[in-house]
Amino acid sequence: MKLIVVGGVAGGASAAARARRLDEAAQIILFERGEYVSFANCGLPYHIGNVIVDKDDLFILTPDTFNKRTNIDVRICHEVVSVDADRKSVKVFDLRKKRYFEEKYDKLILSTGSSPFRPNLPGLDDPLVMVLWTINDMDRIIARINKGIKSAVVMGGGFIGLEVAENLQKRDVETTVVEMLPQVMPNFDFEMAESISGCLKKNNIRLVLNNAVTKLERKDNKNGQIVLTLQDNTELSADLVIMSVGVRPNSKLAEHAGMKIGNRGGIVVDKRLETSNPDIYAVGDVIETYSPVLNTPVQIPLAGPANKQGRIAAENALGGSIEYGGAIGTSICKVFDLSVATAGANEKTLKEANIDYCKIYCHPFSHASYYPGAKPLSIKLLFNTAGMILGCQITGEDGVDKRIDVIATAIRSKLSVYDLEELELAYAPPYGSAKDPVNFAGFIAANVLKQDSQIVHADKIPEDAFLLDIRDDDEVEIGVIPGSCHIPLGKLRSCIETLPKDKMIVTFCKIGLRGYLAERILRQKGFSVKNLSGGIITWNAFHPKKQVPLDSCIPCNDKR
Repeated sequence: MKLIVVGGVAGGASAAARARRLDEAAQIILFERGEYVSFANCGLPYHIGNVIVDKDDLFILTPDTFNKRTNIDVRICHEVVSVDADRKSVKVFDLRKKRYFEEKYDKLILSTGSSPFRPNLPGLDDPLVMVLWTINDMDRIIARINKGIKSAVVMGGGFIGLEVAENLQKRDVETTVVEMLPQVMPNFDFEMAESISGCLKKNNIRLVLNNAVTKLERKDNKNGQIVLTLQDNTELSADLVIMSVGVRPNSKLAEHAGMKIGNRGGIVVDKRLETSNPDIYAVGDVIETYSPVLNTPVQIPLAGPANKQGRIAAENALGGSIEYGGAIGTSICKVFDLSVATAGANEKTLKEANIDYCKIYCHPFSHASYYPGAKPLSIKLLFNTAGMILGCQITGEDGVDKRIDVIATAIRSKLSVYDLEELELAYAPPYGSAKDPVNFAGFIAANVLKQDSQIVHADKIPEDAFLLDIRDDDEVEIGVIPGSCHIPLGKLRSCIETLPKDKMIVTFCKIGLRGYLAERILRQKGFSVKNLSGGIITWNAFHPKKQVPLDSCIPCNDKR
């Protein structure tokens, strides 16, 4: 058996190493066009910010170490330029010796990855415009920072863009993020992304949203800066521009060899990760994988799925028959003190796929509130009417990672919101609560499905609804929803006769719990009532900067 793997890092290196563990006698060659076969590309922003101080810590295995450990023929600086599927051979260009040669294979695994998308903009080839994708990219950015630059613009507000922005700020570089959408983190829904925007602004990152760069140019200025012109004709000047506006799969090699390519540009593979050619497999960023939530093809350029795909492709290339279950896009990002995580589908993609769904919001604490250091979480849970979980987004300063992992496991295992209610999760005051935030989300979702609670969302409140604020007096002083009436929960029973029975009453509190209690009281007294899911915290996310002072709150008569 002769196996050739094209591309290293997450998918390719994992495939090659797994193949060796399965077959000690196989001839395995790994071609990598770069200088590094296995490095932590997710750690690149943190070396820029000196969080990871030693550059060598980014190298998982050097080519020499990889060879000694696995007896795999690792050839860096070798680019596979074509595949002849009929002859089962690859044409390779040795970048150091500047020569071409051919190599035969029995089985081939493609892990050619993806590349940063480069829009067609004037001035994009300026040396001050850089990307962060490889070790060499990182070195160029650090060299520029070390020259004492004062300002930078990051084009794109996704995961990499925000990680870069944070680490530039750590190097005392005044940083602006330009995002063409009205929010950062496009894989989050708008209201869940609001806390991310707030965190960036709090940490002195300037945000320019709903705008895009139209051109970049050098103008006559003393500092030799690059000037970016935006869609609204405003201009930004910077000493450095980092472009992070998405990635595209490197699928041309496969396309030219006659393999099937999907609508999104990725290589089409079956559940065994086999391409349209039975002797060729593909893994990682370059493939079009399957979403078990949406039942549609998706591109998931993440290291976790790539590693798992590499293992499966290796087993199948060596005669196995293992199926890959698809990817749900579980991911997490650090934005200063905030952690932001997602798994499964968001609301936008569910709408695009015409999938019916329900949603709830909640804001439990990361651990027992009486134990020091408890931080609030914001959770959005998406599910269908049968209770199956479709997706989740979580933001917070503590405990985000373990909650998203539990819910991601629930999605992959096809658990329901009723199962979330019953999950037995580790509890001690420093770590969680007797009712874990995951349980809490399950309780609320199950209550909605069982009609124990009827909820309304902050973007769908009926115009003629009677808004009932049942928070305490000191909470109301901070601000209120316009046109709302205030009766503290403790006084509600004695003031019930002042409430209208000819209108829909929408109860709300800070996070939704007391609003639910008020809803239960009023429904049993014959009122038409719904609870505002997630309370005023979620309302504020839907309506940033629209909370108004106390004097706009309508007083209710107290007839005690």
